[in-house]
Amino acid sequence: MNSHLSGQTALVTGASRGIGHAIAMRLGRAGARVIGTATSGAGASALETTLQTVAPDSAGYALALDEEDAVPRLGEYLAQAGLKPTILVNNAGITRDNLMLRLRQQEWDEVMRVNLDAAYLLSKLCLRDMVKARYGRIINLSSVVALAGGAGQANYAAAKAGIIGFSRALAREVGNRGITVNCIAPGYIETDMTDAISAERRAALFAQIPAGRFGQPEDVAAVVEFIASAAAAYITGEVINVNGGMYMG
Repeated sequence: MNSHLSGQTALVTGASRGIGHAIAMRLGRAGARVIGTATSGAGASALETTLQTVAPDSAGYALALDEEDAVPRLGEYLAQAGLKPTILVNNAGITRDNLMLRLRQQEWDEVMRVNLDAAYLLSKLCLRDMVKARYGRIINLSSVVALAGGAGQANYAAAKAGIIGFSRALAREVGNRGITVNCIAPGYIETDMTDAISAERRAALFAQIPAGRFGQPEDVAAVVEFIASAAAAYITGEVINVNGGMYMG
């Protein structure tokens, strides 16, 4: 087992399934102690059991990012456990798709709260200890939709584009402290979230992918592992597309 992340503590949000789960497991296999979050207690418990098969000191934590006090409570948990994440992966996200003329304020606010506000709150939570340690990796999950747009996804696209601007600004602030901040923008990755897309829409998307296949969560997790490593110390403020050529920009 490759243990190049031994001694690191990784906080991965939305780790109970899909891309987040693949990321958490991959970082665990690389030697990191992983704190993975899920939206429910049952999900966190199941996640913890799975994580400990690859990284025995890892844990699951129930984190509902739409709750106002969720991040402060997480901070208390980390402090009590003596945990200081050196790797933060802001992966948790939701969609509330609707055409603009039908898009409700609640649908806008929910997507912003979970997809963008949480990245700010969690980065701030972890940053002080990273600055003291003069080391850290903040990896934010954006989306091809942030770059290419998506009909019916104005809220999601805005939040994911906001993640890019946020990451680049933060990268400039903390780069001289040994902390890198980068974005990964996945394209069409086969997960529970994309399973709901109609067959017609899937065919249209497939036709746009030069690689000739849909992505898998492991395709994204592999890039996260590299960006989290010491080998990526000179990469910051970047948006890394993982989309099989679906969008090139």
